[in-house]
Amino acid sequence: MSPIPSVPDFPNVNITAVYLLGVALVGLVSVIISVLVWWKIFSKAGYSGALGLLTLIPLVNVILMLFLAFATWPVEEELRRLRESVRQNS
Repeated sequence: MSPIPSVPDFPNVNITAVYLLGVALVGLVSVIISVLVWWKIFSKAGYSGALGLLTLIPLVNVILMLFLAFATWPVEEELRRLRESVRQNS
């Protein structure tokens, strides 16, 4: 009968766990920063900042970028109305 092989000791398991935890932490921080940046962009454009959360959904983020690039922003619409009212009053 052959002896039962022993389970090898993996000394690098702790290093791997720390590495994966670090990668996960960096990923989480980058996602949070991305959402905060998009939140600010949508807010400055005159939309709800909560639209920044939709950028987490694949393909929806591309649609949102296209919408933001080609739509008339509420801020632009307000500026147009203010300029028209100034022209009418002068």
